[in-house]
Amino acid sequence: MTLLTAKSAATPATPLVAHCPALFLAAPASGQGKTTITAALARYHKDLGRNVRVFKMGPDYLDPQILEQASGQPVTQLDLWMAGTEYCRHQFYLAAQTADLILVEGAMGLFDGEPSSADLASTFKIPVALVMDVKGMAQTAAAVALGLANFRDDVEFYGLVANNCGTQRHAQLIHDALDGRMPLLANLARDPQVSLPERHLGLVQAHEVREELEQRFNLGKVWLGHQAICDLPPAVAFESQDIAPPAKLLAGTHIGIARDAAFSFIYSANTRLLEAMGAQITYFSPLSDTHLPPVDALWFAGGYPELHAKKLSENSSMLKDIRQFNAQNKPILAECGGFLYCLEDLTDLNEVTHTMAGILAGQGTMRGKRGCQGMQAAMLPEGEVRAHAHHRSRSQNTPEPIAHGKRQRHPAPGEAIYRQQGLTASYLHLFFPSNPEAIAKLFTKQTQG
Repeated sequence: MTLLTAKSAATPATPLVAHCPALFLAAPASGQGKTTITAALARYHKDLGRNVRVFKMGPDYLDPQILEQASGQPVTQLDLWMAGTEYCRHQFYLAAQTADLILVEGAMGLFDGEPSSADLASTFKIPVALVMDVKGMAQTAAAVALGLANFRDDVEFYGLVANNCGTQRHAQLIHDALDGRMPLLANLARDPQVSLPERHLGLVQAHEVREELEQRFNLGKVWLGHQAICDLPPAVAFESQDIAPPAKLLAGTHIGIARDAAFSFIYSANTRLLEAMGAQITYFSPLSDTHLPPVDALWFAGGYPELHAKKLSENSSMLKDIRQFNAQNKPILAECGGFLYCLEDLTDLNEVTHTMAGILAGQGTMRGKRGCQGMQAAMLPEGEVRAHAHHRSRSQNTPEPIAHGKRQRHPAPGEAIYRQQGLTASYLHLFFPSNPEAIAKLFTKQTQG
């Protein structure tokens, strides 16, 4: 596999350094309010005229949409396994050159996963603000926070954010129990008007509730008040990473990317890489466009096709174009929701079955709250590409796969990978920068044979 790596040199040059205030918002578990607080904090500083850059730990599509709207800046996903240390270092350095503040939202619990949020914070020496839902506890909240702070000596703690704090007396009990060993950065009262809307795969997509989010961001600024969490944190030194620019392996290749309410799980890092390799990109909508654009290759990313299955099914001219495109043996990459769209039919959450593109045999069925998620490497004929899975559906009656994903640490086979003519389809979401050469082959005629 070819992870994006630094240039080699006989005598390494002294790295350049960019300094920028930075804070890593993490929690003891999921569901503590990290995204809500990160978004409110980003909007607070943005409205003060500051350039705020936000990063999201892990393979998340929905939180970054919220954080991007809150900050007014692109949000990049970072993960030491999926993207690599050099890639993460390069992204931080680029942001630090122009930003007034860098915020990083962690994933799951602080020490959960390998690598964990703590690993990312430690690698780049970013202080951690611990976000904790303190409903139903007082002094115990201090004990948990101090226990996490002392679990590893390589993670710097900036303080505690007590979310869902009932009263000022509640906050005082936590503050007194901390006894000066950790700052209480904020005590935030429970406010349903500030919380972000959710659905079965996580938060609702930002473009669906843009005006509602604006209202919540404005409420969030008031909710934060001007507690210590609103102060600029100390500056962190971010070193440069000498990254070789990708070869123009896609020069002259025109790629059509499905992007609308049904297909929106698209890493900005992926599209940036395609363009850096010389590809011309055209976005189109399988929901509302009647025909495909004139392109050489297609990418159907993940999203929520199950919520729009009826409209997708009724767009017969688009489905016809996709079938003809596939019949010409042209390259198509279909991931998760895009994979479901390429099957013969899809049964939605209401158990209604809708006809899909039918360029791959099989049926997709939604499974409510049961699903699969986790990091995997896509073991493609073109090479290994880091990826992840996150879905609550199942497929059946599909062809024999050409390969399976390789789970990060479990020996069982991962998600099936299918190839039929120019189509490569799987539940896996690929992180393109982990192997640019393999991705270039996927979108050119080199996939055919």
